Amino acid sequence: MKDQKYKNSILDLSLILTELQRPIQILDAVKWHDSVDEFLIKTHFKELPEINYDNRPLKYDPIKKLQEFKELRLKIQRELGPNDPLGLIMSRNCIQYEDVIRMLMVRGKSEFYNYSKKLYGSANEIMGDGKTKLSDLALVMDGLLNTLNGNMLGDNFERNLSSEQVVDELKKRLGEYFKGENIKVKLSDGIVSDASAGSDYIKIKSDLKFSKKDLDIFEVHEGWVHLGTTLNGQNQPYAKWLSKGPPCSTVTQEGLAVTMELFNFALFPRRAKRLNDRLVACQMAEDGADLLEVIRFFRDKGQADDQAIKNASRIFRGAPLTGGSPFTKDIAYLKGFAMIYNFMRTSIKEGKTDLIPFLFAGKVTLEELPTLKEYHDLGVITTPLYLPPQIKDMNGLAIWMAFSNFLDTMKLEDILRENKNSEITNPFRKAS
Repeated sequence: MKDQKYKNSILDLSLILTELQRPIQILDAVKWHDSVDEFLIKTHFKELPEINYDNRPLKYDPIKKLQEFKELRLKIQRELGPNDPLGLIMSRNCIQYEDVIRMLMVRGKSEFYNYSKKLYGSANEIMGDGKTKLSDLALVMDGLLNTLNGNMLGDNFERNLSSEQVVDELKKRLGEYFKGENIKVKLSDGIVSDASAGSDYIKIKSDLKFSKKDLDIFEVHEGWVHLGTTLNGQNQPYAKWLSKGPPCSTVTQEGLAVTMELFNFALFPRRAKRLNDRLVACQMAEDGADLLEVIRFFRDKGQADDQAIKNASRIFRGAPLTGGSPFTKDIAYLKGFAMIYNFMRTSIKEGKTDLIPFLFAGKVTLEELPTLKEYHDLGVITTPLYLPPQIKDMNGLAIWMAFSNFLDTMKLEDILRENKNSEITNPFRKAS
């Protein structure tokens, strides 16, 4: 067990780190004015708008803030030693925030992409098997999702719930899930996405219509995962930094949220297509497509003009509009899903299921989970307080992943070929 002096040092350093990062708001710093949408529609998507980020000054002195993070890194090394595992995690977070500041200092320039790719990754990067590109996932998913007809899979949920109704229902559901917490659910007209989670609240975009499926997504994605990991981090007695996520935790966070949508059967084809289209659009922008071409891509998908602009702007906020150097945060959803799903499969196959709950300990990365488990055993990290039912009782998850590991060894192409050659009735063969 670690002594109290060590624990107190972790707490003190955590509080300094969380306070230093407080004014750094990435999405707010790259937000566009509503006049940009108006310009694009007025010019019939034939002219690129001009974005001036000088009109959105940072809420802190970036040079001073860089120095403060550097000083904190030195303080961590002095107090914990250069090789302390928890100290290394906090030092890495400091470096991440420094890169965020440098990225925001070059908003609108091609250098912005260099930092974005370093912090969030690229649609063209290689996945965990060492050979598959993330963009390959987008291509395969696009083909599979296009074969799915939502009307044939179950109820076709209409968007007949007002923003106010969604707010009221989420308050009820999350009030039950987070018993004892003062959770706020409120309307907002200042967010780009339909919903957004903060430290103790969830914002729902006002003046929109939602379906019951959307409501289920918000409960799991924004509530159980984003809000849940924040509260679990805040409830840590010493490792308070876990309540605040550096960019490297974004992939884990978004991937975990999508994974829990799947395990809760909240994920549906239209939602999956939306996530996949973001990945495809990001690859297009990395390969040179400009803002207008990406907007056209979304419009060709049947999206209304305002929706197409919103989705394209997610990829170009903070970045040059001419293509080749986008903001790559939107790859996190499917990249993270692939990483989280494979992590769970591997953990169950290797008998390390005790690592899985620590995905919810706070804003974490996969690489630090063994360290968090080790320091849990040493009395520094506590077990996450709020866990989804599938993680509280992992019997069903374990069987799901066990079958997944086995079935992954069987190629679907071979099964279909054998069916065609077999005398057994092939259910996929059209009647003559």
